[in-house]
Amino acid sequence: MDDLLKDGERIDSIGFGNLRLIQKPDDFCYGIDAVLLATFAEVGKNERVIDLGTGTGIIPMILSHRTEAKEIIGVEIQQGSYDRGIRNIRFNDLGERVRLIHGDVKQLVKDKLVNKHSFDVVVTNPPYIKGDGGVKNRERAKTVARHETTAGLSDFIGEASLLLKDRGDFYMVHRPNRLVDISVLCRQHKLEPKELRLVCPSLETAPNILLLHCVKNGRPELRFLDPLYVYKEDGSYTDEIMRLYERV
Repeated sequence: MDDLLKDGERIDSIGFGNLRLIQKPDDFCYGIDAVLLATFAEVGKNERVIDLGTGTGIIPMILSHRTEAKEIIGVEIQQGSYDRGIRNIRFNDLGERVRLIHGDVKQLVKDKLVNKHSFDVVVTNPPYIKGDGGVKNRERAKTVARHETTAGLSDFIGEASLLLKDRGDFYMVHRPNRLVDISVLCRQHKLEPKELRLVCPSLETAPNILLLHCVKNGRPELRFLDPLYVYKEDGSYTDEIMRLYERV
C-alpha cells in the first residue's frame, strides 16, 4: 500500500462492486457527473469504448463493472491524473479490459494513438467552462479539469466523431447553458442528438446538468427523457439515483 499512494492522496470506494479509486483532493475529485454519464451510456457486449478526458479513470472503471465492453480506453492529458489512473487500473486488477492513454484529445488520431472510426461508443465529461469564463482555481489541475484550457468543446465533439464508427453512439455530460453550442457542434460533426435528459439537484431547483446521447450519421429526431432528480428534501439521494448503483 505504501508504494500505491503518494502525498495528499486517498482511496475511496465508488459504490460499484468492490472498486476503489485513488484520488488527490487538492487536484480534483470526481463528482456525480461522472456517475450519471457512466450509467447513462449504453454499451453493448464486446464493444470498444473510449472516454475523452478521463481524469483518474472513474468512468472506465464504472463501465467495466456495468457493461460487457471488450475494451475501454481512457484519454487524459494531465500527467498527475494519468499516473493515478494507471495505479487505479492496477489496484483494481482491470488491466485486461481497461487501459489509459496519456495524450491530447485533439491529437489522438493525428499522433496515431488510436485509429479513426474504430470505436462503437465515445463518452466524455469535458471541462464545462469556456476558457475565458469563470473564476480560475489556483491549482492548475482543477483549472484544466473545469475550464476549456487544453481543448474546447468543439475539439471533444470533433474528435468523438472522428473516432466513432458509422452509427456509433456518443454520450456527453455538460451544463444546460451550453446546450445550443453543443447541439450546433454535434450536428456540424454528423453527431445527431437523439436523447436529452436534464438533471435537477432537487424537485424545487432548475436543472444544472444535461445528459446527451447522439448517433453518428443518425436521422434527425430528438427525444426528451424525464428529468432526473438527485436529492430528496432531507438531502439524501433519490430512489432513482440509488438504483443507478444497483444496475449491473
